[in-house]
Amino acid sequence: MSPEIVTIIALVVIFAIATFLPINMGALAFVAAFVVGTLSVGLSTDDILTGFPAELVLTLIGVTYLFAIAQNNGTVDLLVRGAVTLVGGHVAAIPWIMFFVTALLTAIGALSPAAVAIIAPIALTFAARHDISPLLMGMMVIHGAQGGGFSPISVYGVTVNTIVEGEGLPGSPLAVFLGALFFNIAIALVLFFLLGGRKLIGRKVAAQPVPHAEQVHGTVVRGHGAAPGPAVGGDDDEHIHPDRPEPVRFEQILTLVGLVVVAVLALVFDLDIGFVAITVAVVLALFSATQHKGAVSQISWSTVLLIAGVLTFVFVLQEAGTIDYVGDAVIGLGVPLVIALLLAYIGGVVSAFASSTAIIGVAILLAVPFLESGEISAVGVVVALSVASTIVDVSPFSTNGALVLAAAQDVDKDRFYKQILGYAAIVVAVGPLLAWLVFVVPGWL
Repeated sequence: MSPEIVTIIALVVIFAIATFLPINMGALAFVAAFVVGTLSVGLSTDDILTGFPAELVLTLIGVTYLFAIAQNNGTVDLLVRGAVTLVGGHVAAIPWIMFFVTALLTAIGALSPAAVAIIAPIALTFAARHDISPLLMGMMVIHGAQGGGFSPISVYGVTVNTIVEGEGLPGSPLAVFLGALFFNIAIALVLFFLLGGRKLIGRKVAAQPVPHAEQVHGTVVRGHGAAPGPAVGGDDDEHIHPDRPEPVRFEQILTLVGLVVVAVLALVFDLDIGFVAITVAVVLALFSATQHKGAVSQISWSTVLLIAGVLTFVFVLQEAGTIDYVGDAVIGLGVPLVIALLLAYIGGVVSAFASSTAIIGVAILLAVPFLESGEISAVGVVVALSVASTIVDVSPFSTNGALVLAAAQDVDKDRFYKQILGYAAIVVAVGPLLAWLVFVVPGWL
């Protein structure tokens, strides 16, 4: 049996076992990478380890460590209250604020994972505090990132437009950008109403202090809504009044400065957000080491194992030539409309587990031979392939989906993972088809 077929079978087996048994899929994927990689694909263990997603693992660890500290010292709660105040307490506006802020960040050139890593923890904390679907909030952040991600100065936009120009195909950077933006806005609208957005309309909340105990002048005081307990002695001036928001403390100011530093270094100077986040987290921990000694245990280690294992196996799958194998079979069909649809699905399925930027390039290059004939709109196909290859970043095995999963601190992680996985399956199944129907079939681009 060919290595290509063996890897496909192994992938199906991994999903089947993880579906019916409570075994981390990442652990299964590591085993499959080792067994299939060495016995069928002919890779050494050193070769397999080159596929270990070290950068993503560091990003997950650094970002979740940093926001665990920010959560523990009340800074994330402070940001949530600020978001409430910003929109006048209108809860229904918050998901859209998160969508458009993330879209703006990626549109001006930020890497999509960096934007999601910064916004997702704030969005999901707000969702937990105000009874909003965490799936809605997390997906609004990701679709916002993808919606702004094809501007002419963004990473995706530059990648697509450079390939199109280099291959001599008709191109339209504006069509690529607006096509992706409005497609993601449409998905966000559907999600908003399907996941409880209608119940949020008209709801208002005050920027109340959130539950947690803090130390003030050597005595423990309980925030509004904290668990009941004996009163502590001292003058009222030494305590936070239960009907007033807490004053901002030095540690919170320091954490806010740290978050701004992360944003600037990652988004403006394009430094690795994993290294930057863990550096800022360690600096913050130095100021209050005892308080934050448990923050490391709040890192989403099960998510790290899940993502690292699956992506390592995907590397083995790529080394086996499985993607080229499937792509060659599709191109051999010879019917432009059908080829465009199948390439959209290849881009969507593979991108759910691998780099979207790389897959967009592969999908467009595979399409070049039949696009040169002029039988089908090159611009429409390029937009469809771009959209199909990125909307699936909601997958928990993609960088953005993994970041959202890791950022959720106040939910049942197993249930949330299944929700994201279920939604990702729907997007993979329907998204490429919708992109094809909107951008390719009408021939209006």
